[in-house]
Amino acid sequence: MIKYCKKCVMPDTKPNLYLDEAGVCNACRSYENRKEVNWVERRESLMLLLDKYRSKDRSNWDCIVPVSGGKDSTFQVVRLLQLGMNPLCVTASTCDLTEVGRKNIENIKKLGVDYLEFSPNPLVRAKLNYIGLTRVGDISWPEHVSIFTIPVRVAVQYNIPLIIWGENSQNEYGGPAADSERSILDRRWLEEFGGLLGLRVSDLPGVEDISQKDLIPYTYPSDEELKRVGVTGLFLGYYLPWDGYSNSLLAQAHGFQTWYKITEGSIVNYENLDNYQTAIHEFFKFIKFGFGRASDHASLHIRRGRLTREDGIYLVKKQDGKFPWTYLDKQLSEILRPLGMTVEEFVRVADKFTNKKLFVKDSRGNLVKDKDFNLTKINYDN
Repeated sequence: MIKYCKKCVMPDTKPNLYLDEAGVCNACRSYENRKEVNWVERRESLMLLLDKYRSKDRSNWDCIVPVSGGKDSTFQVVRLLQLGMNPLCVTASTCDLTEVGRKNIENIKKLGVDYLEFSPNPLVRAKLNYIGLTRVGDISWPEHVSIFTIPVRVAVQYNIPLIIWGENSQNEYGGPAADSERSILDRRWLEEFGGLLGLRVSDLPGVEDISQKDLIPYTYPSDEELKRVGVTGLFLGYYLPWDGYSNSLLAQAHGFQTWYKITEGSIVNYENLDNYQTAIHEFFKFIKFGFGRASDHASLHIRRGRLTREDGIYLVKKQDGKFPWTYLDKQLSEILRPLGMTVEEFVRVADKFTNKKLFVKDSRGNLVKDKDFNLTKINYDN
């Protein structure tokens, strides 16, 4: 039986999420603790840090801000410009960039910043997408690596010590790195919490004819290089109140575009708009752990009092875990084409990663699916 948090809708099948004796998850407890934060003091600490790293003679950028086509990226840039910083915005290109994602990237440039976009070799990227999907069940594995490695490599290359990230995902969604003192994103954080899923970059040379030179974008700089520049990464969400919905409102007021309808597998229209592969990534999370993006979003809104738990349960049952036939109107077959994978092969790979303990099976132990390949969870006892 899956056990669910008594306050939100997260199940105990989520990695690194734990329920206490009262049946409340560590993500909810973390949010409760944040209500007691002295945000005035945190902001003052942030200003001291920014002043420390600000280019004194204005001959270099003050910091690096990793950005994508998302609402949080726009929020970060707007907020740092308001704080008087001169950032270099850096994008590690999404695996399968959407049209609305491209528009939102162009909008960030128009906010008045210098911008650098790194696009890895698409042929190598497609191989890594295939490896990630078939070996660890994450089609966007190379993106989840490069969004951390590329900005750090740029920091070393351009001698910019300070990297300003957005949220600590462990803080928002639950995990052992949610401790408020862990405001720094470094090599250790990447290796432990950055979503590598046990597939190390160092294991890849020789796989699918991939060589070491193909992996430069996905390789973290050496400790010696980091020390020479003094690279430091901090989470902006540690120092300023962080909320995806209000971030979206501020971003929209500065030109950020949402989708025209609720995105597949979600309950909102402002999240995960930059990558067509998102639906596949979220579907695999659902079949592995029994929850998807709708559960994430509902839980965030429940904690902030914008959604009742009862309505959250209803929306999760309605939206979570649908088979990813399309995402943002792009067909699954088109998304898989660069990988050389058919929909039929995709289904076989998905079945391999499905935790059969969580879903209805027939008398022979085979997964029961409807005509659209959707599964049914065994337990919705929230």
